[in-house]
Amino acid sequence: MKNKLRLIINNKIHKKEKFFIKKELQAILNLYARKVSSGDWKDYGLSINRKEITFDVYQRASERPIYRISKNLSPKNISEKFYVLDRNGKIFHKSSDLESLIKKVEWTKLKIVR
Repeated sequence: MKNKLRLIINNKIHKKEKFFIKKELQAILNLYARKVSSGDWKDYGLSINRKEITFDVYQRASERPIYRISKNLSPKNISEKFYVLDRNGKIFHKSSDLESLIKKVEWTKLKIVR
């Protein structure tokens, strides 16, 4: 009888995330839908690079984003996986969980002052 050899490969190697997962994107789009229906937000865009992916929120299509919801693709600290930046690129909230970050930020108090 022949011996049957099996090659076992460890398939549990972590794949590096390259985008928002479905649950994360759904949470962002739910927030976006609420803010568009209230008239606060008008447009969005996605920015992708090696370090992060960002959901950019615009008040008008021709200006800089007013908020950027970012996912750090290789965070040094787990609490820095998700963060929200203001118009000037300053981080004002960080979290390890996107849904809790969205709930923690008081979007109605964040108004543009001209």
